[in-house]
Amino acid sequence: MKRILFITANRLGDAVISSGALAELIRRYPEARFTIACGPVAASYFEACPQVERVIVVSKRRYDLHWVSLWWACVGRWWDMVVDLRGSGVSLFLPTLRRRILRGGRRPGARIGHLAALFRDRPSLLPQAWSRPEQTGLAGQALPDSGRYCALAPTANWDGKIWPAEKFIALGRAMQAHGLVPAIFYGPGEEERARAMPVLVALEGAVDLGGQAELGLVTALLRRCALFVGNDSGLMHLAAAAAVPTLGLFGPSRASEYAPTGPKARFVAAPGPEGEAPIAGLSTERVVQEACALLADKG
Repeated sequence: MKRILFITANRLGDAVISSGALAELIRRYPEARFTIACGPVAASYFEACPQVERVIVVSKRRYDLHWVSLWWACVGRWWDMVVDLRGSGVSLFLPTLRRRILRGGRRPGARIGHLAALFRDRPSLLPQAWSRPEQTGLAGQALPDSGRYCALAPTANWDGKIWPAEKFIALGRAMQAHGLVPAIFYGPGEEERARAMPVLVALEGAVDLGGQAELGLVTALLRRCALFVGNDSGLMHLAAAAAVPTLGLFGPSRASEYAPTGPKARFVAAPGPEGEAPIAGLSTERVVQEACALLADKG
């Protein structure tokens, strides 16, 4: 049995994007078992993947000592392949038949496209998301078949990327007029909840699905929604990877680099220069129009 070490991102969005490369490796080596090294936020995302036998959490430490800890956790095993998306150099000091190292640093163009350079034939990569059977069952209890749901994700990791709460509220009411129940998603922690609370309070009948620790369960919940609309965030990438019709909202972040990638993924950007446009300039009318178009798209 082949064993492959896959070293990937700390942040959830980058980790989800990297799953396109992981999925391609799984397709090429279906008998392989994978060890994933990633940040704490992304750990439960990879734990739900059936081909993953171990997740090593890499928590940042002073003087880059987290890389020493990772080396120590991996050096005792012979690897058939080590894939390093962090450009860390750890793989240079591990026993392996093959190494594939993606250099670090920011480069123009879609992040998912950069990952294709790991393969000689540069395939088109599509991120994936996974849930365990028990998580799928729990999601069915939280979002029963009696309703039709619109996932709204009104938070992000910094305020500049957040579409104003009053516009999310107007969007939620427009979706209610189309017969959809708003399901509010946000990350763990009090800051995330505080950002989402104005939307939760204003939308009568909205379902609070925030703060979930297990991302396999979040994936299962998202899959029960007819539509996802949210800021550029890890949740946006997760929804797209789960094949949920996804509309990402962009302001000062670059859609050319971080647009959601999935079979039913689109984005809408605020008017102005890419990377500089205030997201508040994105009108409610335009977002509602794009959301309704995505809902109506049967392709």
